[in-house]
Amino acid sequence: MKTYEHAGLPPAAPRSHPWSGATLDPQARYYDFASSPELIRSSLEDFKLLERYPAIEEFYALLERVNHPKSQLESNDCALSGPSVNQTRHVKAKLECTGRVMLLYRDLAQNTRHARLAWLRAAFHYQLAQLDPKFALGMIGTTLVPVRYLALPETAQLGEQLLLSFWAFGDTEPTTMLNLGRLFKNLTQATRAVSARIIQGD
Repeated sequence: MKTYEHAGLPPAAPRSHPWSGATLDPQARYYDFASSPELIRSSLEDFKLLERYPAIEEFYALLERVNHPKSQLESNDCALSGPSVNQTRHVKAKLECTGRVMLLYRDLAQNTRHARLAWLRAAFHYQLAQLDPKFALGMIGTTLVPVRYLALPETAQLGEQLLLSFWAFGDTEPTTMLNLGRLFKNLTQATRAVSARIIQGD
């Protein structure tokens, strides 16, 4: 699968974990899916609008894998928009669907070590590169985002999270959503493999 390092927009200040409110929606809030996995299917407004497509169930399965009790990771934030007119010029398709999911180590102190986040980023690139090599209508970009971990001692709160941005493409809404589901399946497999490598002490 195609991946690349995505610069993204530089944040004005480090995000917080946990967080509350957002620039576009002051009512938005952080949900701890590791402690309350039942909220995955009830609290994600962006995704509920498209639940008629199997891709959304694939995303819920991804979040369940990330936040599983045996996982070494958890999620912080996610979003989805589209399908809408394709803005990615180098991909020949009429529509695109785009979004994000942010990941962190469940052991919060690990997220304050840049080397561990750099390893996590590289591990996702490696695992995704092994999957679905002929899949040309989906891609994932990685960004390390500064985060302040409020549960840690005040002098040791500054760290990072891994932002996975994703794009899926197609000429019709159904085919775009089909490709989005394919992307989520690949990302779920990669997440399982990365978590296993962390358990093994990689």
